[in-house]
This record gives sequence, C-alpha cells and structure tokens, in this order.
Amino acid sequence: MTKTSVAWLGICLLTTWCAATSDAVPPNVLLIVSDDQGYNDLGVLGNGIITPNLDRLAKEGTRLTNFYVAWPACTPSRAALLTGRYPQRNGIYDMIRNEAPDYGHKYTHEEYQVSFERIGGMDLRETLLPEVLGTAGYKSGIFGKWDLGTLKRYLPTSRGFDDFYGFVNTGVDYYTHERYGVPSMYRNLTPTTKDKGTYCTELFEREALRFLDEHAGTAPFFLYLPFNAPHGSSALDPKIRSSVQAPEKYKEMYPPVENEFRVRDRYRYAAPATVVTQEARTRDYRAAVTCMDESIGKIIQSIESKGLLDNTIVVFFSDNGGGGGSDNAPLHGKKGDTWEGGIRVPCLVRWPAGNVPAGGVNDAFLTSLEIVPSLASVSGAELSSQNKLDGFDWWPTLRDGQPSPRTEMFWKRKDSIGARVDNWKWVVVKGQSKGLFNLDTDIGETNDLSQQHPKILDRLKKRYHAWLSEMDDAEPRGPFRDF
Repeated sequence: MTKTSVAWLGICLLTTWCAATSDAVPPNVLLIVSDDQGYNDLGVLGNGIITPNLDRLAKEGTRLTNFYVAWPACTPSRAALLTGRYPQRNGIYDMIRNEAPDYGHKYTHEEYQVSFERIGGMDLRETLLPEVLGTAGYKSGIFGKWDLGTLKRYLPTSRGFDDFYGFVNTGVDYYTHERYGVPSMYRNLTPTTKDKGTYCTELFEREALRFLDEHAGTAPFFLYLPFNAPHGSSALDPKIRSSVQAPEKYKEMYPPVENEFRVRDRYRYAAPATVVTQEARTRDYRAAVTCMDESIGKIIQSIESKGLLDNTIVVFFSDNGGGGGSDNAPLHGKKGDTWEGGIRVPCLVRWPAGNVPAGGVNDAFLTSLEIVPSLASVSGAELSSQNKLDGFDWWPTLRDGQPSPRTEMFWKRKDSIGARVDNWKWVVVKGQSKGLFNLDTDIGETNDLSQQHPKILDRLKKRYHAWLSEMDDAEPRGPFRDF
C-alpha cells in the first residue's frame, strides 16, 4: 500500500469516527415519581400488590434498596430532586400549603388569593432540571403534580419545561381536581376545569402520550411524570378524604372488603365522622397504585413502539415514604417521619444502552440528590456554576458496581432529625432523641445502640451540626428564610 493510500485510509477512518461521535444520540429521560408509595409496595417484592409494569422495570433494570429522598413529605422532596440541592439550601424546607383546609375549611376565591399556598414558591434563582437539560436541546414536559408554587412566575413553563398539564399544589380530589374546594388543574400558565370529572391518573397518561407523539424521535425528551397516586384524596367529605380514590375496575382486582365504612368519634374535622375502614383504605390505595402502573405501562409501550426505549433512562421512585394503606416493611415509620419509613423509598432504574444491569439489585447508599448531576453527565447538558449541588454522578455505582461516593445524608423537618453517616443513623422525633441505629444489621431501627456507642453518637451529632451550619451559611433562598 502506498503512502498516499495509507494517508487516504487514515483520513477515511478519522472521518468515520468523527461522524459516529457527532451522531451519538443522547438518551431520553422518563422520570416517574409516585406520591406516598410504600417501600415494599412493588409486586416483585411479593406483598400482593399488582404492578406488572413496575415489575418489568425491575426485571429489565436495577432496583435500588438503599435509596433516599431529601425530605419525608411532598414539597421539599420534589424541590430537592429537581435542583440536586438539599431543601435547606434551595429554600423549600417545608410544605407550601394552607392549614385551614385540613379542618374542613372551603376557601373563597379572595381568601385563597392571599393564602400561602397561593403565593409561596421556589426561589427564582434556583436552576431546575429541565433548564439544565435544555442546554443540550431537550424538550421537557411535566404531567401531574407540580407543588412548587401556583403563581405564573413559579409554574413549570416558567422554570424550563416546554409543556405542562397538572395540578399545582400538594393534593387534589382525583375527580373534581379541587383541593378543598379550590380548582387546581392548569395547562401551562392557565387554570382549567375542562377535564373535571375524569380520574386524573388517566389525564396524566393522556397528556404524556400526546407529548411523546409530538416530540419523541425529533429531539431528546425529558418526560417528568409526578403522579398524585397513591396520595390520599384532598377532599372535604370525610368518606372521600379518609381514603385514596381509585376506579372500581382496579378495586375489583383485589379481595372484597367486608366493611367499607366506620364512624369515628374523633376526626380532623366534622367529628363524629363516617370514614373508610383500614381494610378498605388498603384496598383503595393498592387499586390506585395498580391504575398508575397500567398508565406507566402504556407510556413505556409508546416509547418502545417508537424504537426509543433502550436508550431512554427510566427512573422510578416515590417522593417519600408510604402513608395510610401502604406497606413500608421492613422499615420503621411512615410518611412525615425521619425514621427510615419516611425517607427510604423504592427506586428502579432502567437503561440498557447505558449498561445498567438487568435484574440487578444495588444496595449502595444513593439519594434523589444524585438525579440532576447524573442526568447532566450523560446528556451533554451544562450544569450551572451558580448553585452548589449536593449530589454526584451515580452511573459508576450503577453500571460498574463502584462504591457510592455518598457517606452521609441529613434530614430536618421542624424539630425532627435524621442523620446518617456511613451505616449509622441518629433519629430525633419532635425534639426527643430516639436513639442510634446500625442500619447494616438493623434496617428496622429497633435496637438503640446509643448507650453502647456514645462516641459514634457524638460523631453523628457533630456531623449533623456541621451540616446545619453549612445550610445556615448558604446564600439564603425563599420562601421561608428571612433575608
């Protein structure tokens, strides 16, 4: 072969390699977040709940057993997963909500306009995940629960999303789409009551499928599906308020319940009140999860039919621990707690093209704070240098089994605390220390070792207070900080 031929061959190979590199297709992203789903509430775990599509994700992807969210209830958890920053750093470290509705109050329009649920929102200096992915050309849609502010400047399409249909506060009646009498559904920046009467899980499915038909294959997409299932209904009627609404079709998939209702002498309002029995609530909760699972299956099928599923990163987890009707076994506690049952949640990750193991079970210490940097690292997106992130790229841990860089995590809800350093956990409930636990041997937090290991407890307390000082010294964010 002549020198000219060798040179020409080299040019051809270089050209081919450059073309292949430049034509590399960034992964699509489907991020599914359920609302108040229990740690054990996956069919694959064998507790009797029917979730064939989530089970498929577990079979074709990896199940994370040691995965945490950043707060034990709705709003701060969602703010953290979309910013990659602790709630105490991004400013949403408590609920954006009104208290009066929990006592049966129906707001007038004028009352609601000046309520905190209406005026509070995510600080505008925060950079959210769709804005990050937008730097790499992604089209972003959100269909479901927003919960980070209801004014136009706070709504999803003002914060990087291209398309939004859903409700804007912490919970709704599944059929009326009202939160304690206040209509809460929006399309982009505009309130709407057009779909009143339709079960909202079906609406979020409908909108997600429309988004995929419009954008999948034309540009990389970020589809965020924060369902409100299986959150309890936010209705005024105690018969509805005391359970989770679900279509009869899905209730009938579970064993019949002998007694649907009972009378309670004490209730949050309207006592005595007729409420559902615990047996009925558990059935209703499971039916709502099964309905959501069916919608997830249709969305996955749509992506698959377009030939895009294997290069779509699918991530599923619950926004916090399970509430009424859920199964958090073997964890102690529930939604709202800094016990494991309030903050450790089910999580599934599927991405064959990214070499995430199929049928894998990964017990590495990981959290929702890892979502933003991990998606940025594989999408070609640019992270803002303005806001310090509290997460890291998790792909080496998921793909290659490398140890997780995370060694500690802290939670604070009013005067309740959770502090995990390595495999040790310190828990404070309403200002009272509840003990020190070794999660390696005691995931259920049953054996307090604070007396046997005072030095370890002291180390955790020091790390917690150092973290708290860092959060207090961070550039302040609204809506709660005084600045």
